[in-house]
Amino acid sequence: MHAQTNSSSQRWLAVIAALTLGCVCIWGCRKNDTSIEGAAAVSVQAEHPALGPISAEIQSDAILAPLAEAAIEPRISAPIRAEYVQRGAHVHKGQLLITLEDRDLEGNALDSQGNLAAAQAQYRATTQATIPEDAQKAQLDVDQAKANLEVAKRTANERERLFREGALAGRDADLAAAAEVQAQATYDSAVKHLQSVQNTTKQTSAEAAGGQVTSAKGRLINAEAQVSYANLRSPIDGVVTERPLFPGETAAAGTPAITIMDTSSLVAKLHIAQGAAQNLKVGGEAEIQIPGIEEPQAATVSLISPTLDPGSTTVEVWLKLPNSGGRYKVGTAVHAVIHGYTIPNAVQLPAAAILPADDGSTAVLVVGPDSVVHKRAVRIGIRTLDKVQILSGVTPADLVVTEGGYGLDDGTKVAVGGTGENTSTGGSND
Repeated sequence: MHAQTNSSSQRWLAVIAALTLGCVCIWGCRKNDTSIEGAAAVSVQAEHPALGPISAEIQSDAILAPLAEAAIEPRISAPIRAEYVQRGAHVHKGQLLITLEDRDLEGNALDSQGNLAAAQAQYRATTQATIPEDAQKAQLDVDQAKANLEVAKRTANERERLFREGALAGRDADLAAAAEVQAQATYDSAVKHLQSVQNTTKQTSAEAAGGQVTSAKGRLINAEAQVSYANLRSPIDGVVTERPLFPGETAAAGTPAITIMDTSSLVAKLHIAQGAAQNLKVGGEAEIQIPGIEEPQAATVSLISPTLDPGSTTVEVWLKLPNSGGRYKVGTAVHAVIHGYTIPNAVQLPAAAILPADDGSTAVLVVGPDSVVHKRAVRIGIRTLDKVQILSGVTPADLVVTEGGYGLDDGTKVAVGGTGENTSTGGSND
């Protein structure tokens, strides 16, 4: 009887234990199902692609440079006599800035002036007196030789006649003939000398005298240039930015003594890819973000290099920034944005919605009616800092994840946060 009672108790204990274990399993399974379902609903932000204009933007960093700069270097080494401007002064083109000691140079210039005057006087004497006198003398020699020749011919003929008549010795006739030959030679020589004076000597003497004048003029020009080098003038309108020397110090040739910058406008020089620069035009709009100034400043494209930089194969583009009040400073590091061509009715999404792949392709996560996301490949066009043009892959009817989609797998259940029509999935969200 006691053994039967123990067996019944053991069977009841086994039943109770089995029921307890079953309840625990059921409660645990239900708890696990609920946690899995909750973990699958990932909170994201989403919106429909928008339609509207979008403009290509080219962005680059640059350093502001002056519109023009002149580091004025003296051509001579000399002490500074006087300085007429201070650093920061506004100057005009042609304004005298610095004078150097030049008394030795002025002396050389005066000496050159004297040499020129002497050369000019010699030229006048040569062309107006010497050359005519030489020509006149040569002509007189010809006339005299011609007269002597005629006398010698008559004498020779007369003596020849007397010799034939027997009234004169043969020796006297021979002497007269010889005198005629000598007179003929003298006449021929005088004619040649006259021709030489007229054709050669006259011209060469004039050229030699003219050459002396030209040489003297050249020395005077050089001396006057040396004097002018002692006066340093501004080649541009601008502001004095550097003036390292003081009166009495020696300004060395080839070393800047004063620097002028035209800061009425500044230039941001960008180096951008050839493809990006292909559609730019001079006069195009741009913006420059300057540190310390909240709003970007308007600028224009002022130069597009016709050649590629040989080192980087990029195109140099200049942006001109008006600076009439001197508000912006040369040397400031800035960020520039050039506005290119505009697509008037483009499908576009926030840049954060684009998911790049390792192979260079791009995709987005599209939220379905069941609140499950599916990855869809897209082809993109214009990129800006915050927007991207979508060429294909999605339409304005699709709901695209814009925040929280990074790392989500295809088929993940999401909960779209926010309110408004742009976040509507077209169905209910549990």
